[in-house]
Amino acid sequence: GETWNPFKLQFQLRNVRERLAKALVEKGILSTEKQNFLLFDMTTHPVSDPSEKRRLLRRLQGSLLERWAGDPRRLERRTLALLVLAHSSDVLEGVLGALGDDRYELATARARDLLDADPELAAAKTGGGASEMIWAVLAAFNKS
Repeated sequence: GETWNPFKLQFQLRNVRERLAKALVEKGILSTEKQNFLLFDMTTHPVSDPSEKRRLLRRLQGSLLERWAGDPRRLERRTLALLVLAHSSDVLEGVLGALGDDRYELATARARDLLDADPELAAAKTGGGASEMIWAVLAAFNKS
């Protein structure tokens, strides 16, 4: 329901991060702490529920290994969004790093195939909806 002004995108993204962090604190997944970084006090949000983090890691790993559909259109939208965001945040390597060598290679190859796909073509194949938005986000991250 919000309108996005491209000239204020950095400010609006900061607000999104703050709202997401607040929602995750309210759900008990994150906590709020003040940390001193040299001269500045900053609010940080460390994970307060490590089991939730492990569940997300297993979900991403499983989506690339045990539940691999071979086609991004058959991948659950939330999992696709999580993969795109993990890749764009440069944390996907850490998610897959805990796997054994063979499983790591397989999961990395599948993730690379998925993330190297042409976002415009993949969005057209999905037939619109939320998946189209996920592919648009990937396209935007790939251009920056």
